Amino acid sequence: MVWSVPGGIPVDPDAPTATAWLRDELAKPPYQAARPTWFDLVSKAFFDWFASLGVPSGAGLGPWVPLVVTLVVVAVVVVAVLVFGLPRWNRRSALQHEMFGRNDARSSDELRRAALSAASHKDWNLAISEMFRALARSLIERTVLFITPGTTAHNFADRAATAFPEERVSLRTAADLFDGVRYLNAEGTESGFLSLAALESALRTRTPTTREDPAPTAMR
Repeated sequence: MVWSVPGGIPVDPDAPTATAWLRDELAKPPYQAARPTWFDLVSKAFFDWFASLGVPSGAGLGPWVPLVVTLVVVAVVVVAVLVFGLPRWNRRSALQHEMFGRNDARSSDELRRAALSAASHKDWNLAISEMFRALARSLIERTVLFITPGTTAHNFADRAATAFPEERVSLRTAADLFDGVRYLNAEGTESGFLSLAALESALRTRTPTTREDPAPTAMR
C-alpha cells in the first residue's frame, strides 16, 4: 500500500507502520460515525432470519410448516398485546400482597390460623392484628374490594361498610382495634379479639351488597 503525506509525496511504509496509520485513520470521527449501531446489527439479523424463511418450494405442505407456525405465533402475540396490553405481572403481584404496611402473601385461612394460634397463647395484640388481616384478605379473595399500597385500616373499613352497611360500626371498631395494637401501643384484650373474630366469621358467609371495580382503588 502506498500512502501520501502532505505535499503529495508518496510513501511506502513497512507493515507495522502502515497498520498503525490505518488504525489512526479509522479512528477519526467520520469513520466512527459510519459504523453500524447495535440496533442496526439486531435489525439486520432479524430481517436476515425472516428472509431465510423464504417461500417454500417443492410438493406437499411439509416445507410450509415452519413459515406458517412463525406467522401464527407472531399474529397471536400481536393480538394478545392489543387485547390485554403489556404484561404487568410484577406490579400486580405487589398490589395483591401489600396490606396495611406489610408485604404479606398469606391467604385468609393462613392468617386466621395465625390469629387463633396467637390467641391460644393470649398474645392479644398479635391475635387482633392477624385476625383483622384475615378479614381483609378474605374480602380481597372474594373480590368484594381491593386494596393498594398505602391503604389504611380505616379506609378499608369505610369501603367494606359500603358492601356490608349493617356492619359499619363493627368495621370501624375493628379498624380502631387494629390501629391501636399496631401503632398506638394499646393493649389488646380477649374481648376485643373475640368481637373481631365474630365479625370476620360473620362476613365470611354474608353476601355483599356491592363489589368494587377490579382496578386498584386510588388512595385517599
